[in-house]
Amino acid sequence: MITDKPLPISRRNLMLAMGAGSLAACVPLDRTVPGRLAAKLRIIEATYDGMLGVAFRDTATGQMLGYRANELFPHCSSFKLSLAALVLKLDQDGEISADERLQWTKADLLSYAPFTAERLEQGATLRELAEAAQKLSDNTAANLLLARVGGPQRMTQFWRSMGDMVSRLDRTEPELNFAPAGEVRDTTSPHAMALTVEKILFGDVLTSANQLLLRKWMTATGTGARRIRAGLPQNWNAGDKTGTSTGPGSASTYADIGFAGPVDSAPFTFAAYYRSSAPQPAIDPQSESVLAQVGHVLVSFAAQQTGATG
Repeated sequence: MITDKPLPISRRNLMLAMGAGSLAACVPLDRTVPGRLAAKLRIIEATYDGMLGVAFRDTATGQMLGYRANELFPHCSSFKLSLAALVLKLDQDGEISADERLQWTKADLLSYAPFTAERLEQGATLRELAEAAQKLSDNTAANLLLARVGGPQRMTQFWRSMGDMVSRLDRTEPELNFAPAGEVRDTTSPHAMALTVEKILFGDVLTSANQLLLRKWMTATGTGARRIRAGLPQNWNAGDKTGTSTGPGSASTYADIGFAGPVDSAPFTFAAYYRSSAPQPAIDPQSESVLAQVGHVLVSFAAQQTGATG
């Protein structure tokens, strides 16, 4: 069950945090800027005793910074960004109409369905469901859209069409969230997803109007306020899609993918995933703060890139 109740900070994590400074001395020296930034990510990971995977992409230069960037992590709800993009893509290609209205029953509603529960009687268009899946992470909306566009296989095909040979979707909500270490179903890598986000938002996959619409939805998405965006300057343009898996039986996962950058600069895309070392019964603010610290590293990467190019 997912709640917003904080978990107590364990003595182990407190001792790890206190030892972060001494850990820095143990990181092999790499005097290049990318090396120093990767070292910061390594320290963040070690301090919180979990597994961190990160990739940043400079859309102006194509430069990337990664840490565990090719390892697999579960999408959780972060796949809904790509699902919303797929709906817009199929609409612009004439394969479906985003104005098509769907109806559903009370039996279709999952435990987290803030939009679809409210619209049970009147239904909603595919465009409205895509917006709800992105902005509110409505699980029922995501399943309705998946059923309409061809299921998880169609989602995977969309990624393949963009050259993403890593990301895959195999199940629907809520089963797709159960991805313990070693599971390949419903996973991606930070490197693959940072590139895919760039192609969706700034490439030639969507029309400029649909790109703008999707970025507006991402900017209005509130679930990422305590993650990457919490580590960014307030005057930056930024939008994201998060994903979270908590509960008994496997380690919890916190995902955040999106775009960010200074107002007058080319944007950066990012994909960050943090897997806790132990199961957590609820969303843990300390684990979310790991991704907020990754946001600080993104700011440093952006400053380095801006200085290098301008």
